[in-house]
Amino acid sequence: MKPKVLFTGFDPFGGETVNPAWEAVKQLNGEDADHAVIVSEQVPTVFKKSLKILRQAIHKHQPDIVICVGQAGGRMQITPERVAINLDDARIPDNEGNQPIDEPISENGPAAYWTGLPIKRIVERMKQNGVPAAVSHTAGTFVCNHLFYGLMDEINKNSPRIKGGFIHIPYIPEQTLNKQAPSLSLEMIVKALRIAAVTAAKYDTDIRSSGGSLH
Repeated sequence: MKPKVLFTGFDPFGGETVNPAWEAVKQLNGEDADHAVIVSEQVPTVFKKSLKILRQAIHKHQPDIVICVGQAGGRMQITPERVAINLDDARIPDNEGNQPIDEPISENGPAAYWTGLPIKRIVERMKQNGVPAAVSHTAGTFVCNHLFYGLMDEINKNSPRIKGGFIHIPYIPEQTLNKQAPSLSLEMIVKALRIAAVTAAKYDTDIRSSGGSLH
């Protein structure tokens, strides 16, 4: 039986009318890809509530792999995240007006969690297929990091068989009509996420290659 991959994507936030994360993952919902079956769920761009919806989705689908996806406007590449930190520090309010500052996500949790995905292998496969990609070492301190940390905390405490992680994606072109920012086509993002799902389903271990950054 093929592994089941659960993708999550956020609803629009920060004044945007679309969120490329949800636009991309919803296209993959129900897909029977090589080595993986894919399901998708939307999560709200809201602290705490996003984790509640994620836990419900995990209970509903019983996935083998969970990949949360979020928008990182201004980035030029698809960026699988390496680490989630135990910190909420919101520069802007979430979609329900919450703006936690310097608050832990889990009072008794570790300072950080590593991803459970083979992110360097995923990046390599994306590049081999013409997708600009790089490892990222910061998921920020907004709801994306909140969800990423919460996912890994849930896996650590309750679902150790699940492999989980987070991928940030750039804007799609329609979001940059009135702003100077890089973008990738929705088609390219969908292709990248499909590669991530298949690679995560196929491989338990990562490769040893340079994926670091200078700053």
